[in-house]
Amino acid sequence: MADYFTLLRDRVTLKCRSIDRIFLQAYVPKLQTVGQVCTFLRWQRRFPIPSSAAFGKIGDAYVEAISCYAKAHNIPVVRFEKGENKEKTARPFLEVAAREGKDRVVLIGIAQEKASAWRSWKSKGQEKAAHPHMEWGRQMTYINHFYFYLWDSDWGAAFWKTNAYAPYPIWLWLNGHEWAKRQLEKARVGYEALDNGFRSCEDPAALQKVCERLGPGAVKNFFWRWLHRLPSPFRQADWKAGYVYELAFRQFEISETYVFDRPQAGRMWFEGVIRDHLDI
Repeated sequence: MADYFTLLRDRVTLKCRSIDRIFLQAYVPKLQTVGQVCTFLRWQRRFPIPSSAAFGKIGDAYVEAISCYAKAHNIPVVRFEKGENKEKTARPFLEVAAREGKDRVVLIGIAQEKASAWRSWKSKGQEKAAHPHMEWGRQMTYINHFYFYLWDSDWGAAFWKTNAYAPYPIWLWLNGHEWAKRQLEKARVGYEALDNGFRSCEDPAALQKVCERLGPGAVKNFFWRWLHRLPSPFRQADWKAGYVYELAFRQFEISETYVFDRPQAGRMWFEGVIRDHLDI
């Protein structure tokens, strides 16, 4: 049986190291403390009493804006059942958009999930006061989340998840392999795709250079483009006042691909690795 070095040297037709899945969370730094929350409601939005009820009015308006956006753009809206495979439901819509090649939201899904949200309650002894003092805290609660399934000309299939409860987090799922495929198509470099990766490429060196080019700029560009396209609980005046999002990683995967010239070579490599690691 050939050793690892020989298999990787003589039997590999494509080698590629790239970013794979990226899962990010967008958050508003100026809505992370009680003082910041009260300042936003009292001085930015001019509510007389900063409370959960005030946030509820903002949230209701946001939900209505999402509904109007879906109707205006003829976007299907579905309510996901518990345990439903969301990606499987969205896949046919994404495939249609891929054939069209146009940036758009293909589906909005609604799912009730647990999340941390700001809540207020009257302080002890203030229950009957005309202008009660409110106490605040973050609580875990089941609320509706909105999944915007997108087709993007730079990133291909992606989703944007959010809810209508303060501090209005956003979660993003992107795929570096899909980004690389879009860049190869723009450069007219032929390739054979796998579900999540590459089977072959007519210019492997160009493929590797494309993968190495993916950086934070492409991610930020995606985020800001869609932030200004999709409904938001924030107004233009809020953004100018500094209520803007920052991005943080939740998950980041690196993929190193080796494509063998025949299945037997791949099995020899795999079985050898398993055998040599039985003692660990």
